[in-house]
Amino acid sequence: MITGLSAADRRLLERFCRHVGRGINRFDMIGPGDKVLIAVSGGKDSLAMSVALAERRRWVPVAYELEAVQVEWREYPMTDGEKAAIDDLYRQLGIPLRRVAAHIAPPSFRKKFSCYLCARNRKRILFDEAARAGAGKIALGHHMDDVASTTLLNLLFHGEFATMMPVQSFFHGAVSVIRPMCEVRESEVARVARRLGLPSAPHRCPNAEGNQRGLMKELLRQASRVNRHAVSNLYGAPWKIKHEYLPSGTAEAAPKGLQPSA
Repeated sequence: MITGLSAADRRLLERFCRHVGRGINRFDMIGPGDKVLIAVSGGKDSLAMSVALAERRRWVPVAYELEAVQVEWREYPMTDGEKAAIDDLYRQLGIPLRRVAAHIAPPSFRKKFSCYLCARNRKRILFDEAARAGAGKIALGHHMDDVASTTLLNLLFHGEFATMMPVQSFFHGAVSVIRPMCEVRESEVARVARRLGLPSAPHRCPNAEGNQRGLMKELLRQASRVNRHAVSNLYGAPWKIKHEYLPSGTAEAAPKGLQPSA
């Protein structure tokens, strides 16, 4: 539990927890007896999500267990001070935290590297850790802006209509990835992290500058200046499909020249 908050900050935290709970309840993410493994990056998103999941345990009528794991890339390690501050937060929250050191690009990648391969490698480690911990759910700190960015990225760069699902099952239902903050805007997450003084570590992604997701974020920022609902509209679009205005055939039936290419 986070202690020492002012009345205003406590109200801010409670409102944030309700907004996180909106996504959890809408998509039935966490049930009685679930063990949830929190994927900790060290950034504001995963730390804020951890606070919300810990706080909600105190007042929702659903008993669930939390454990956290942080994948630390050997090539981009955190400082001892950063790790100590994050460890202290999880002690306050009453969530066991395990840190796993790994190479960002294992030998099997054959010296190739991309955002996709990095994410795939991290997800592989998380699946292994979930199996070790006996957790059936892996919680990722993606918010509504991340979901909208992914939808836009898939349209523009992959030529397909696909999004980041709030709940996605793997290995025939053995484990599910959940995104509890899917209905929370990034601006609210940032405000909570700032007001609560969460010890987020600096972003050390080698492709942080100029990657595709950064471009999507800028496009959405510009669109939001014209329509403040741009992000939430894009987030909700996959649930508002108008089939009469879409082709009914398969991808193979697409007109020649419109097949997506890498």
